Amino acid sequence: MRMTSLAIQTTRVTASTCCYCGVGCGVLIEHDGQNILGVSGDPKHPANFGKLCSKGSSLHLTGDIEARALYPELRLSKGLARSVTDWDTALEHAANVFADSIRVHGPDSVAFYISGQLLTEDYYAFNKLARALVGTNNIDSNSRLCMSSAVAGYKRSLGADAPPCSYEDIELSDCVMIVGSNMAYAHPILFRRLEEAKSRRPQMKLIVIDPRRTDTCELADLHLAIQPGTDVALFHGILHVLISESLIDPEFIAAHTHGYEALSALVRDYPPERVANLCGITQEQLYTCASWVGEAPGFLSLWCMGLNQSTAGSAKNSALINLHLATGQIGRPGAGPFSLTGQPNAMGGRETGSLSNLLPGHRDAANPEHRAQVAHYWGVDSLPAKPGLSAIELFEQLQNGTIKALWIACTNPAQSLPDQNRAACG
Repeated sequence: MRMTSLAIQTTRVTASTCCYCGVGCGVLIEHDGQNILGVSGDPKHPANFGKLCSKGSSLHLTGDIEARALYPELRLSKGLARSVTDWDTALEHAANVFADSIRVHGPDSVAFYISGQLLTEDYYAFNKLARALVGTNNIDSNSRLCMSSAVAGYKRSLGADAPPCSYEDIELSDCVMIVGSNMAYAHPILFRRLEEAKSRRPQMKLIVIDPRRTDTCELADLHLAIQPGTDVALFHGILHVLISESLIDPEFIAAHTHGYEALSALVRDYPPERVANLCGITQEQLYTCASWVGEAPGFLSLWCMGLNQSTAGSAKNSALINLHLATGQIGRPGAGPFSLTGQPNAMGGRETGSLSNLLPGHRDAANPEHRAQVAHYWGVDSLPAKPGLSAIELFEQLQNGTIKALWIACTNPAQSLPDQNRAACG
């Protein structure tokens, strides 16, 4: 007896990206071609340099076959139980439901609700399917719930939804302002970079603006525990001090901005005494914050849902960005307004135009010229002009029966929408 061959399982490593928060850490996945065996940080990746948080370190556990849906399930009405079916049957059923609704009720009777968890290519494909093939602008993302305020703020203040910063700016900044974000908890790997930068350069100033005292505050040189909802007043008050102390950049303002005179007149109504009373801080804290911002060679702001998820979210974003425009702290190393996303590809969705009011490449769905450009590129006669439904509007229309068919991808609105009862009824 002799052995002729022996099948030896070989372990391979594939580089990928963590799919949890917006940092986008590089991971190395260890596998045998069928099973994921482990995961580690990619030391060559420019976002995390090999570090992973607890979520990223346990990423391989999501690949457990027993915990995943391996087959499509289908039910013909809500009153029936789902049963396992094959892919051809499931896809044909979905296509027929959409086609029947479009034929009878028109293209705006269907909608797509997608997610910042999608890859950029998937985002783009959904967008093209909805607008070019079906002919509807009813495509929106769960990014509407978190990032649309930043989108509006960037577009209004800078002309495009494009954060003018990179992670490297954290190491290069002289004054970092974190607003409405518990970065230590929500973006821990990025916060580690900030910690290391401050340990190497102790003179770096860190300002944290948050009504709560969070883990992030432990690193702060100045914590402004403002009253909830007073962010705009605080930013106007900081700008008031910057102007009165001649800490603005008149040359930059004259060369690269417009509307300064109106803004200057507005912030005159926010003197230090009034702002301190409104925000629940001291005038000394306000002056300290403004002087650090105005005197720093490089001023970087970082913010997240504390600003964005608000009825005045876009105003808060613009008021913060105004500090950068007034001081010329933008477009150079270590400086700029930097919105931190909550999902791994919220920015990719905005690049591909996957909100109801956007088109690919930072174009607007309401702009006829932009629609014509995209239509020509996609090889279709035209794109729909009728405004699409935003996320909340979409589920309102689903509940009242206007939307007959909805494709949800990579998100769970029954868990994440603000009105979960409405989502469940839909």
